[in-house]
Amino acid sequence: MSPENYLYLSALLFTLGAAGVLLRRNAIVVFMCVELMLNAANLALVTFSRMHGNLDGQILAFFVMVVAAAEVVVGLAIIVTVYRSRHSASVDDASLMKL
Repeated sequence: MSPENYLYLSALLFTLGAAGVLLRRNAIVVFMCVELMLNAANLALVTFSRMHGNLDGQILAFFVMVVAAAEVVVGLAIIVTVYRSRHSASVDDASLMKL
């Protein structure tokens, strides 16, 4: 397969993730769509790294994975807290929370 096919796949995955973030109201689904967008960016980074013959894109993709792992921990904690207080995982309910 040519690298362009991987870039097309990455663009398709990123578009699906962005559409999910914009159209969905469930926090879990929005969270999964953000993760899909991060994975699409990782695929593009690794593809460009392979095309240019250096490891810079792969190293950057590794750091994106580390940030995504930290995001999973914090994001799921927030979603669970909202669900416990509102009994709903809707994004609209999260905006109603007060400090």
